[in-house]
Amino acid sequence: MLHAMRVVIQRVDGADVTVDGRVTGHIGLGIVALVGIAAGDDAATARELATKTCDLRIFAEGDKPFHRSLRDVGGGLLVVSQFTLLGDTRRGRRPSWAAAARPEDAEPLVAEFARAAQDLGVAVAHGVFGAHMRVALTNDGPVTLVLDASPATA
Repeated sequence: MLHAMRVVIQRVDGADVTVDGRVTGHIGLGIVALVGIAAGDDAATARELATKTCDLRIFAEGDKPFHRSLRDVGGGLLVVSQFTLLGDTRRGRRPSWAAAARPEDAEPLVAEFARAAQDLGVAVAHGVFGAHMRVALTNDGPVTLVLDASPATA
């Protein structure tokens, strides 16, 4: 089975990420993006999913619950790396992380995802790659979506 980058997004009224008791990222209205990089992903994939995240119409306008995008509402984006999104739980009781990219390959792609959102004019806050993070958020809706890149072909 081929795997590709996965981003879980949550529409929020506000969110914080804390590392070692210090807030490293904070947003008000916006999106929390949990970003999992698969082995073989590239910068183009990171940019594609960042654009999709920023342009998805998941914010309300009047009586239309899914009419405006993150960019339309001027919301923030909190980017949190999360390799566990690539965990394979089909066998046994311990997830396999074989599909996840190695940290040295994943870190620049998480940074590229954030940079691509900034290039679109979105205010971006960050977690700390590889750190134990505590993410607190107020999910609005709740609205949670999973964005999967098309798997690379072998």
